[in-house]
Amino acid sequence: MRTAFLSFVAAALLTVSPVSANPVFFTTGDPDGLIATASRPGENKIEIETADDFILATQTRVTSATFTGLITGGATTGDVERVAIDFYRVFPNESDVTRTINVVTRANSPGDVELVGRDTNDSDMSFTASVVSNNFSAANSVLNGIHTAPNQTTGGEGPVSGTQVRFNVSFTEPVNLPKDHYFFRPEVELKSGEFLWLSAARPIVAPGSPFAPDLQTWTRDTDIFPDWSRIGADIVGGATPPAFNASFSITGQTVPLPPAMWPGLASLAVVAVVARRMTVVRRRTAS
Repeated sequence: MRTAFLSFVAAALLTVSPVSANPVFFTTGDPDGLIATASRPGENKIEIETADDFILATQTRVTSATFTGLITGGATTGDVERVAIDFYRVFPNESDVTRTINVVTRANSPGDVELVGRDTNDSDMSFTASVVSNNFSAANSVLNGIHTAPNQTTGGEGPVSGTQVRFNVSFTEPVNLPKDHYFFRPEVELKSGEFLWLSAARPIVAPGSPFAPDLQTWTRDTDIFPDWSRIGADIVGGATPPAFNASFSITGQTVPLPPAMWPGLASLAVVAVVARRMTVVRRRTAS
């Protein structure tokens, strides 16, 4: 009886002592060719941002990511001068909720400002860019047509073609994110031409990673900052407005609890086991 009890306690202790990280991987899947939307830093042009969402079920160290887009205007991968990645939480996090918005809605948008970011200009991330296709087309696009309400609906700016490029980014300083709902926002600066992020299937399909609620892509430029507009519902519009995802993935590891917390968790486990054992003894005595 005593031996069995001690074995049960030992098993409980092992259960509450997380000592290793587990892999985390999320992807929306490959581009679907429906739309391409600009996302670039504000160096020589006005800044344009496009963001799409994902959920982390536990605290995670994000170590790398990918995203796929078009490079237009005859530019090549050799024209890439800068890549930046920001992570936003869902509005109203990191946002001023007292101001009057200049867009249709901010519900389910990214926050006003990023939670955390990485930038090749800061040497805390690196990237490689590889050509997927020398000629890829998207049926619609958003570049210059980002406006405040009530003039937000343009229908988009029409088809666009270019070189399809996959960017692989590695965070030399991993991004430590708690369990939450986030938006991923990449930016690419080119010497010439434009970078436009390609859409992916919505709802997400295999081999993508479906989740709920799957929000849609949002965009903004300097003129509507700090607000964001929905690319499908606000800008493209129509009788039945579309909603888009964007093609990206993130990779990382779960963050184990720090060793300092293990004794406390182990104590709780022992208390629970003892309480359960005493309950069993009382029941037997009563019977």
